[in-house]
Amino acid sequence: MSTFTKNRPKAKTPTTLLRVEGERVYPRSDYLATEEPLEIRLVAQGGEGRTLAVTMRTPGHDFELAAGFLFAEGIVSRREEIRRISYCAPRGEPQQYNVVSVAINAPHLPELTSFERHFFTHSACGVCGRASLENLYRRYRPLQDGPTVPARLLLALPQRLLSHQTLFGATGGLHAAALFDPEGGLLALREDVGRHNAVDKLLGWALLEGRLPLSECLLLVSGRASFELVQKALAAEVPILVALSAPSSLAVDLARAFNLTLAGFLRSGFNLYAAPERIRV
Repeated sequence: MSTFTKNRPKAKTPTTLLRVEGERVYPRSDYLATEEPLEIRLVAQGGEGRTLAVTMRTPGHDFELAAGFLFAEGIVSRREEIRRISYCAPRGEPQQYNVVSVAINAPHLPELTSFERHFFTHSACGVCGRASLENLYRRYRPLQDGPTVPARLLLALPQRLLSHQTLFGATGGLHAAALFDPEGGLLALREDVGRHNAVDKLLGWALLEGRLPLSECLLLVSGRASFELVQKALAAEVPILVALSAPSSLAVDLARAFNLTLAGFLRSGFNLYAAPERIRV
């Protein structure tokens, strides 16, 4: 299985941020886990091909990711069914290493109807983080400035979150997402085994209760901040997203592009990655 080695995206991305500890604020250099979309294509011997899925991932071991996905979904069951795995790019465009083509040893593609609802997308070859941002510019506008909140309010949120996580207290195995007002009052909290599901539940609550847009709210998530979570916050016009863990590189890029305040590693202090003006120290 051939691979490419030139200009391959790295698993970590350097960044600068503001570290907040008490009343002390200082700049820092750090690394983010790189997040980029990977398009997985399936190609038969006769040349018939289809895009099967697009998934966000950290670059590295992409061929293994594609092969494992096909195996886990029952599309292939043996190594011999895979003829070749390679990267592809549009003719005349630079290689971005974000599209993987899996050629199978079969004259035609297998029956894939059962997978369409879950996996099929229509991304163009050459999908990349920059293209993802450009697509979002057609859907959203940068957020308006404000509101501003004190740093000490953010530091109080994790305990408020934990005290209301009834299912987590019983099981210890759930993610949570919570909406707070600018004074730190809890508006709603939802739990789920999936981080994205917990946020979707919150947005569904806001939609059904007629509370959208959420332009005066803070969104706190119990895990890391990914590209998808920032995108969901933008859809609801949430101006401040706070994560107990780290953001990804594409999450930071998206937050900066759309003027969304993004904070991470919320513990005794926190890191500010984007739009720090909304946080008063």
